[in-house]
Amino acid sequence: MRNQCASRTMAPRWWLLILCLAGNELHGRAQLDSRGFINIDCGLQGEESYVNDETKLVYVSDAGFTNSGTPYNISAENYRPWRSRNVRSLRSFPDGVRNCYTLGSLVSGLKYLFRATFLYGNYDGLNKRPATFDLYIGVNFWMVVNMSWWGLDQDNTATVEAIIVVPRDLVQVCLVNTGGGTPFISGLELRPLKMSLYPQVTAEVRLFLLRRRNFAAINGTIIRFPDNPYDRLWYPRSDATMWAEMTTTERVDDVNGDEFEAPMAVLQTVIKLLNTSGSIKFGWEVAPELNNVSPGPGYLAVLHFVELELLGGDALRQFNISVNHDESWVPGYTPLGFLRKAYVYNKFTNPRDSSYIVTIKATANSMLPPIINAYELFSVIATTNVGIESQDGNQFN
Repeated sequence: MRNQCASRTMAPRWWLLILCLAGNELHGRAQLDSRGFINIDCGLQGEESYVNDETKLVYVSDAGFTNSGTPYNISAENYRPWRSRNVRSLRSFPDGVRNCYTLGSLVSGLKYLFRATFLYGNYDGLNKRPATFDLYIGVNFWMVVNMSWWGLDQDNTATVEAIIVVPRDLVQVCLVNTGGGTPFISGLELRPLKMSLYPQVTAEVRLFLLRRRNFAAINGTIIRFPDNPYDRLWYPRSDATMWAEMTTTERVDDVNGDEFEAPMAVLQTVIKLLNTSGSIKFGWEVAPELNNVSPGPGYLAVLHFVELELLGGDALRQFNISVNHDESWVPGYTPLGFLRKAYVYNKFTNPRDSSYIVTIKATANSMLPPIINAYELFSVIATTNVGIESQDGNQFN
């Protein structure tokens, strides 16, 4: 069904805009739970809401957030009993260039985490390569959703995140057809954040998540709500051939003015190298500029460290943290102490290389191998204007 606000008529544009905004106000409001979360199961049919078995959060149908698109379920052969329920259905948008979800009852000027999830699952029975399309928050380009980046298998799930400051109480998330197939979406979630978290995010700057990894996760589980009150997704990473894993049930000390608040379950697991001669490495590739959208100010890396061993005597754990072999990034770093959490971060300038590698390697004076609990990598993007577009009635396609 096409959005009724999409039709071009002879009515004055300002009057058409008022009608569209009013309609979207009605659709987007009164959908937050007691925590301020918005949990949308796109394409949910036959019921208005349900409780997620894993998080105990209530997910609702997307019918109140958009009035275009067609709901589907993934095909039977792509059903997996372990798969989160909110990706078993989706909404497809075969009509119009731009189709939007309107999210209301937000707090103007507050910081939010936006998360969108996509699973093709052969919903259309065509058994084809999933579509490629653009994703926007308001007028701001978010990213190209290219499912091949997550693998060509139609069974793969893609999840993307952004952290922004919203300028008003209504925000639109839009899927834009760029000729690469029919856009679709499985889930859409919003999480309010404390304004002190991720201080790099302002009204002028936003963060797009590249990856978030938790080393030595117990049983290889993803850490999220309720273990993480902001419901960030911390994906596990391990390699028994290179790293030894350590865990504790002891509480890690809080830090005043913590700018990132990694959850306790993440801070209670750590990896260390099997010897002092090797190094811990991780990195990312610089995505090509798409649709003339500049990467902007650059990249942000946040590394989390907690010493889980009670070191005796003069035992020293010290390491250099380098980027592309530049050891000047964080030289001679020593964790704060037993069960004391710490983090280091830096904002990289505009990318000059096609890829970046972060290397953690023991110094010559260190008697112990390097450690790390977790890391987060973000692309830092300048903000144009987040919110509901207001230039043309046709934007509501």
